[in-house]
Amino acid sequence: MWESMGSLEAGPWIYAMVALSVLLDVFLPVLPSGVLVITAATAAAAGTGASAGQVPPHALPDILALTLCAATASVLGDLFAFRLARRGGARLDRAIARSRRLSSAQERLGEALSRGGGALVVLARFAPAGRSIVSLGAGATHRSVRDFLPWSALAGLTWAVYSVALGWLGAQWLGATWMATAVSVAALFGAGAGAGYLMRRRRPA
Repeated sequence: MWESMGSLEAGPWIYAMVALSVLLDVFLPVLPSGVLVITAATAAAAGTGASAGQVPPHALPDILALTLCAATASVLGDLFAFRLARRGGARLDRAIARSRRLSSAQERLGEALSRGGGALVVLARFAPAGRSIVSLGAGATHRSVRDFLPWSALAGLTWAVYSVALGWLGAQWLGATWMATAVSVAALFGAGAGAGYLMRRRRPA
């Protein structure tokens, strides 16, 4: 089965599926965009012989294209949410004020960006719903695009590289099987749980 899915060049629709899923999960965090990226990377490994320890040169464009596709869609989704929240006006401000979680995240993000640091943006990309909270919070507090965009780009690229690497390496170590995908997805969820824990630890007393 994996071999039939293996060549991403033979199925360019997978890029569209990945891009759409990653783009939309800033609004619908339940979308399994990370799982889809991992599955696509595992399929690419199956079709190129990487699961048998062979990595031919023509395999690299598939993996690089998949990584860039996921990273670009992540940044575009962040910017769309950022712009939407920025134009949300008083109604969105009131909605955020009613949510302790959003208000807290908004405050921490504003402090982080004002200090010239945005590690929170990168960390939130891995946490469940963290990307949504940060992107909407940055827009709602009218942060500068110049402050937010570089960190969003770093977050999207880091997440994409990590997700693709999990699928690729899982196929190399365990073969292009559902077990490899399951282990890789578990590692992705583990990173998300760790990121969520660190974000909670950063809450002000």
